[in-house]
Amino acid sequence: MGIYTITLKNCAFYANHGAFEQEVSLGQRFFVDVVMHVEADEALENDDVASTVHYGTAYEIVEKAVTEHRRNLIEALASDIAKALCAWSPRIRRAEITVRKPSVPIRGILDYAEVRVEHVT
Repeated sequence: MGIYTITLKNCAFYANHGAFEQEVSLGQRFFVDVVMHVEADEALENDDVASTVHYGTAYEIVEKAVTEHRRNLIEALASDIAKALCAWSPRIRRAEITVRKPSVPIRGILDYAEVRVEHVT
Protein backbone atom coordinates (compact mmCIF):
# COMPACT_ATOMS: atom_id res chain seq x y z
CA MET A 1 0.00 0.00 0.00
CA GLY A 2 1.34 3.41 -0.94
CA ILE A 3 1.20 6.89 0.52
CA TYR A 4 0.15 10.19 -1.00
CA THR A 5 0.26 13.68 0.48
CA ILE A 6 -2.36 16.35 0.97
CA THR A 7 -1.02 19.84 1.62
CA LEU A 8 -2.78 22.91 3.01
CA LYS A 9 -0.47 25.88 2.45
CA ASN A 10 -0.37 29.19 4.30
CA CYS A 11 -3.62 28.90 6.28
CA ALA A 12 -4.03 32.20 8.15
CA PHE A 13 -5.58 32.63 11.60
CA TYR A 14 -5.79 35.33 14.25
CA ALA A 15 -5.09 34.07 17.78
CA ASN A 16 -3.51 34.94 21.14
CA HIS A 17 -0.55 32.56 21.39
CA GLY A 18 2.70 33.66 22.96
CA ALA A 19 4.67 33.86 26.15
CA PHE A 20 4.51 37.64 26.56
CA GLU A 21 1.57 39.61 27.99
CA GLN A 22 1.30 41.81 24.89
CA GLU A 23 0.93 38.75 22.64
CA VAL A 24 -1.79 37.33 24.85
CA SER A 25 -3.77 40.58 25.16
CA LEU A 26 -3.45 41.85 21.58
CA GLY A 27 -3.19 38.63 19.58
CA GLN A 28 -1.67 38.35 16.13
CA ARG A 29 -1.71 36.44 12.87
CA PHE A 30 -0.34 32.93 12.56
CA PHE A 31 0.26 31.03 9.34
CA VAL A 32 0.08 27.24 9.20
CA ASP A 33 1.21 24.75 6.57
CA VAL A 34 -0.09 21.20 6.83
CA VAL A 35 1.30 18.15 5.05
CA MET A 36 -0.65 14.96 5.67
CA HIS A 37 0.79 11.65 4.51
CA VAL A 38 -2.26 9.53 3.74
CA GLU A 39 -2.61 5.80 3.15
CA ALA A 40 -3.32 5.21 -0.52
CA ASP A 41 -6.10 2.67 -0.30
CA GLU A 42 -9.16 2.69 -2.53
CA ALA A 43 -9.39 6.50 -2.94
CA LEU A 44 -6.93 6.56 -5.84
CA GLU A 45 -8.97 3.98 -7.70
CA ASN A 46 -12.59 4.69 -6.80
CA ASP A 47 -12.40 8.52 -6.96
CA ASP A 48 -14.70 8.77 -3.92
CA VAL A 49 -14.22 11.60 -1.42
CA ALA A 50 -15.41 9.31 1.38
CA SER A 51 -12.29 7.19 0.80
CA THR A 52 -9.80 9.93 1.50
CA VAL A 53 -9.02 12.71 3.97
CA HIS A 54 -11.43 15.58 3.32
CA TYR A 55 -9.23 18.66 3.35
CA GLY A 56 -12.15 20.97 4.17
CA THR A 57 -12.67 19.09 7.41
CA ALA A 58 -8.89 19.03 7.99
CA TYR A 59 -8.84 22.82 7.69
CA GLU A 60 -11.63 23.10 10.28
CA ILE A 61 -9.62 20.93 12.69
CA VAL A 62 -6.56 23.15 12.20
CA GLU A 63 -8.65 26.29 12.70
CA LYS A 64 -10.13 24.95 15.93
CA ALA A 65 -6.70 23.97 17.29
CA VAL A 66 -5.28 27.42 16.51
CA THR A 67 -8.19 29.58 17.66
CA GLU A 68 -9.72 27.74 20.63
CA HIS A 69 -6.73 26.82 22.83
CA ARG A 70 -4.01 29.30 23.75
CA ARG A 71 -0.38 28.12 23.90
CA ASN A 72 2.80 29.86 25.00
CA LEU A 73 4.93 28.12 22.37
CA ILE A 74 4.25 27.75 18.66
CA GLU A 75 6.02 24.40 18.97
CA ALA A 76 3.24 23.20 21.29
CA LEU A 77 0.63 24.65 18.94
CA ALA A 78 2.11 22.77 15.96
CA SER A 79 2.11 19.57 18.00
CA ASP A 80 -1.54 20.09 19.00
CA ILE A 81 -2.50 20.46 15.34
CA ALA A 82 -0.59 17.37 14.24
CA LYS A 83 -2.05 15.22 17.00
CA ALA A 84 -5.60 16.44 16.35
CA LEU A 85 -5.35 15.60 12.65
CA CYS A 86 -3.92 12.13 13.27
CA ALA A 87 -6.56 11.42 15.94
CA TRP A 88 -9.32 12.50 13.56
CA SER A 89 -8.40 10.19 10.67
CA PRO A 90 -6.63 6.82 10.87
CA ARG A 91 -5.79 7.28 7.18
CA ILE A 92 -3.27 9.99 8.15
CA ARG A 93 -0.02 8.14 8.83
CA ARG A 94 2.10 11.25 9.43
CA ALA A 95 1.36 14.95 9.80
CA GLU A 96 3.96 17.65 9.31
CA ILE A 97 2.89 21.02 10.68
CA THR A 98 4.69 24.31 10.18
CA VAL A 99 3.61 27.38 12.15
CA ARG A 100 4.86 30.85 11.24
CA LYS A 101 4.62 33.84 13.55
CA PRO A 102 5.35 37.10 11.70
CA SER A 103 5.08 39.49 14.67
CA VAL A 104 7.95 38.20 16.78
CA PRO A 105 8.61 40.33 19.89
CA ILE A 106 12.40 40.42 19.57
CA ARG A 107 14.93 43.05 18.59
CA GLY A 108 15.84 42.50 15.00
CA ILE A 109 14.47 42.52 11.51
CA LEU A 110 12.98 39.31 10.18
CA ASP A 111 9.98 38.11 8.24
CA TYR A 112 8.82 35.54 10.80
CA ALA A 113 9.78 32.84 13.26
CA GLU A 114 8.87 29.32 12.14
CA VAL A 115 8.73 25.88 13.72
CA ARG A 116 8.00 22.51 12.15
CA VAL A 117 6.70 19.49 14.05
CA GLU A 118 6.04 15.95 12.81
CA HIS A 119 3.66 13.45 14.35
CA VAL A 120 3.71 9.82 13.20
CA THR A 121 0.99 7.29 13.95
